[in-house]
Amino acid sequence: MSALLIKEIRTFLSSLIGYVVIAVFLLLTGLFMWIFPGDMNILDSGFADIGTFFFISPWVLMFLIPAITMRSFAEEKRSGTIELLLTKPVTDLQIILAKYFAGFVLVIIALIPTLLYYISVYFLGSPVGNIDSGGTWGSYIGLMLLASAYISIGLFASSITNNQIVSFLVAAMLSFFIYTGFQSLASFDLFGSYDNFVMKLGMQEHYSSLSLGLIDSRDVVYFISLNIIFILLTKFVMSARRW
Repeated sequence: MSALLIKEIRTFLSSLIGYVVIAVFLLLTGLFMWIFPGDMNILDSGFADIGTFFFISPWVLMFLIPAITMRSFAEEKRSGTIELLLTKPVTDLQIILAKYFAGFVLVIIALIPTLLYYISVYFLGSPVGNIDSGGTWGSYIGLMLLASAYISIGLFASSITNNQIVSFLVAAMLSFFIYTGFQSLASFDLFGSYDNFVMKLGMQEHYSSLSLGLIDSRDVVYFISLNIIFILLTKFVMSARRW
């Protein structure tokens, strides 16, 4: 599995799409935080925190991660290399996990440069260091958990089609619905006393808690469970090809 993981990481880093995704992510978050005027601009807001970054990132990653994962299985099936991959001495789950962790490594690579945002605000604060460091690191954990869920959704979307565009659209729509759809449904007061339960089915409710730097085990378990569900769904789709 380690050899397959290294191969997947090399594939990402040897293709233009990986670098484009990282560049677009850094550009968009940087523009909103430092250039575009308004309340989200750190220099205009006057507050020593990078909450803007953690507010914008889920929406940016919602479209960029499907762009990363859309070719994971769709391109393999279109080109016929999936059959060769399935004959190798690795299980379907190992193949899926290799692609999953390769996507996660790419997300981490994209997040590393954003530490400059934290360092900049740290030194711009009055006094220096006037930033909630604990809350910031907790927010980073929440963002990585959210990104991991997007990756698992993207892999599932890629496994059900051999068209990369279809994979991208399905992953983006699924991510959008699971992130904000349940909260929207709960706001209509359609489920009575179950509205709160419906709201907690969505990622936004759990990510919002984590983005405050509050690491609640229930939120962590939610994202881990979401990952497991979509990884198992992907495995089911892959296994169905053998029938």
